[in-house]
Amino acid sequence: MTVTHEQVQAAAQALTASLELVMNGQSQTCHRIVTVLLAGGHVLLEDVPGVGKTVLAKALAKVVDGKVNRIQFTPDLLPSDVTGVAIFDQATASLRFHEGPVFANVVIADEINRAPAKTQSALLESMEEHQVSSDGSTHQLPEPFMVVATQNPWDLDGTYPLPEAQRDRFMARLSLGYPAAEAEVAMLTRHRSADPLDELQSVLTTAEVSLLQDAVAQVYVAEDLTEYLVALGRATRSHPEVSLGVSPRGLLQWMRLAQAEAAAAGRGYVTPSDLQAVAVTVAAHRLVLQAPDDAKGTRARDVLEGVLASVAVPAAAARA
Repeated sequence: MTVTHEQVQAAAQALTASLELVMNGQSQTCHRIVTVLLAGGHVLLEDVPGVGKTVLAKALAKVVDGKVNRIQFTPDLLPSDVTGVAIFDQATASLRFHEGPVFANVVIADEINRAPAKTQSALLESMEEHQVSSDGSTHQLPEPFMVVATQNPWDLDGTYPLPEAQRDRFMARLSLGYPAAEAEVAMLTRHRSADPLDELQSVLTTAEVSLLQDAVAQVYVAEDLTEYLVALGRATRSHPEVSLGVSPRGLLQWMRLAQAEAAAAGRGYVTPSDLQAVAVTVAAHRLVLQAPDDAKGTRARDVLEGVLASVAVPAAAARA
């Protein structure tokens, strides 16, 4: 079945509208997490407590009619508590694998930085290869597969910062921020007598999401735009304030998110504005700065904005 770019646009709008029913005043964040889903990526929701990170993750899980599991990351969580474990079956005298909560279409990894690095790393293979290896056997995860992780960067007690390799697996990092006053009033009004999450209905099946992801992967990226993207990535690596710039994996995910941005706009081709629109979302959390960044990632955003201003846009692409 062929999916048109207009159908991708309509689906993206329907998903975003459904999320906005729960997330008052967060239309841009809702749009971005939908494009990450369409691009086949994973998302890290990072912000202060109580702004709706887990609510957004749950809402996304509800609008996609698939299997959803939530994992509460804690200091005593073991890797096998995430991926599953092989147990000896006396009846067959063999090991039988019991699937862990990672075997779902949408996995909510709540407060991922509450677990030590050993447990955090249990998600690495799942996020990159959509599979789990255990005792010499490989078990495929259901498709589509998406990890929505949350963490609070302000509360440092009892937390384990995500290492660079783990952050690099996340296509995007999103921050919700505090809502505007009128949005906060609307939120309090809606939640006064009922939870909007209970009323949220699924918009797409998992099969439809997979078709949309296939269509997004076919969005055209011109050669000069590919070269432009590489130039942006190399500029982050040579920037005087940056110790570690955007990786090749990061550039690939940057391109895929730009493809989703173009498809969500009903286009079958990527423009420079698509690459620029997703730059901070896809690249800021990948930068390791010479001096520590603040909790809001302000300096990383400033570095990226400077890179975007310094790298010339291809002439032909600029006229498109």
